[in-house]
This record gives sequence, C-alpha cells and structure tokens, in this order.
Amino acid sequence: MFSTYTFHQDGFDIVALKDNDNGTQVEIIPAYSAMLHAFRIPYKETQLNIIDNYASLEDYQTNMATYFKSAKLSPFACRIPGGTYEWEGQQYKIQKAIAPGSHIHGLLYDVAFTVENMHADEKSAMVTLRYQYDGADEGYPFPYDCEVLYSLQPDSHLQMTTTISNRSAASIPVMDGWHPYFTTGTPIDDMELQFASEQIVEFNAQLVPTGKILSYDRFLESSPLEGIPLDNSFLLNFNQHASTCTLRDPKKHVAITFYPDSTYPVLQIYTPPHRNSIAIENLSGAPNAFNNRMGLVSVAAGENKAFRTAISAVSW
Repeated sequence: MFSTYTFHQDGFDIVALKDNDNGTQVEIIPAYSAMLHAFRIPYKETQLNIIDNYASLEDYQTNMATYFKSAKLSPFACRIPGGTYEWEGQQYKIQKAIAPGSHIHGLLYDVAFTVENMHADEKSAMVTLRYQYDGADEGYPFPYDCEVLYSLQPDSHLQMTTTISNRSAASIPVMDGWHPYFTTGTPIDDMELQFASEQIVEFNAQLVPTGKILSYDRFLESSPLEGIPLDNSFLLNFNQHASTCTLRDPKKHVAITFYPDSTYPVLQIYTPPHRNSIAIENLSGAPNAFNNRMGLVSVAAGENKAFRTAISAVSW
C-alpha cells in the first residue's frame, strides 16, 4: 500500500508520498516551485536520499539563485540572452531576472504552487500541484496554468508530469524543464554516467547555442565522470537505447535511471564546482529556444501540452 501525508521540517511545509511496502519516500515542497526535496530509497538497513536538496529554508534563501535545485523551469529553461525574443511578429523582453541581464530558468522557479489533490491506493501515491500564471511579466504576457503531478509507484519509480494549459487568447511559446541535482553521498568523480546521445549542442562562451550540432559519444557507454566538467545540452536518441540516462555509484552500488518521453528530447548535464552532486535535467528544448526554436513548443489558445519523465533508483 501507498500513503500520503504532510509535515513541517527545517522551515519547509512538505508533502510526502510513501511506499509502505519497501519504505521509499518522495518529499515535495509546494511553496517553493513544487520542488522535489527528497527521494529516499531503501539502502542496506536504512534509507538513502538521492536528491541534493536545501538543508533548510535559510539555505534555500541564500543559495536558490545559484543552484536552482529541483526548480520547475517554466515557461522557459536555461538562458535567454538579454531576455529578448520575438513571437508571432512582436518583440518581447522578460523583466524577471536573477541579476541585471541574467534571464534564466523562466518565471516559476521561486513561486508557490497550491496542492490541488493528494491520493494514495494500493498502486501509487500522488500529488497534483498547480500555479496559475497571470501574465504579469510584460515579457511574457500570456496567462497559463502549470500543473505538476508527482506519482510514486512500485519499485522506487517516480513519474513527473507537467501540463501547461494556455489561458491566453493566442498561441504561446513554451519550453519546459526540471533542475534536480542527484547525489548518493559519493563524490561524482567516483561515479559513472551513461546516456543515449551521440549529439551535443555547441555553445558559445555564454553557454548559448551557436546553432551547430556536434558529434559526442563519450557517455554512450557507462563511463567515469572523474575530472570531466559538464554544462552541456545533449540530444537524446529514443530509438536505439533501453533507457535514456543512468547515473551509477559503483562504490555504494546504487543506480539512478531516467525515462523521459519524447516531450523531453534534450538532456542537460551540469557538474557544479564542488562536484558532490550532478544536475541531470530533462528539457523540452535547448537553451535560448525562444530565439533559436530548438525544441520550442507552441501551445494554441485553450489547448494544453503535457511533458513527462520518470526516475527510478535501485541499490544492489
């Protein structure tokens, strides 16, 4: 059986989804961008949280703008240089910025979602959260709803579905994504990574795509991460591989595997300087998609678009 409950810890109000049979527990913080706070899996005689989270509300307030841990990225992810883009013949400039000129990771990374529904039965535990964007930013004057569904299923399998519903009178541009960091407690230099891609998006010095796609197959097979800095977008191949990405800890014998569907064709990998965790991000498009159109999605007036991914974790 599965169950749901809420609790308060370290300054956060937390929603928990639990598999009572094996002890797996997922924790979400609705008030801070529907953030995935913990994914605790059975490990030896205890639990292992594979999410690099914020230790407290104070930690979040100090470091959110640096790391964006587990933030919901909407209506765009990554960077839009200068915050400017053109849509249907009109120029727009995003106002929200982390710092002057730094328009990154959308408009919802720090907003409070509301809990719409919680449910548990013998098959799963789930929570639905929603944020209603009212079009307040003049650079994105398009009202829309962002609904996030977390569903914990057997065998430590977590599904995450984001549904964008257009409440505007015209089509709107959308690029969706997530920004979780993963850790087993082992430095990533002692871990291995594999993902189903032979293509990397070329970036300029500002980490913005140049328009070129290059060959890259270093991680087509499971390979050590030691000494390799990554802050890159890779184009996934959904046709020839059983899973799209797996992070392995050969010391602790833990594997974290990712199952995005075709709505998330871009895999963004980021290794922070401390190299104690790694961001593995499912994105619907490449950075600056509002300008380069690489994966940009148009949602018609009154329509909706769902983006789906899943994560599973096992120890052996």
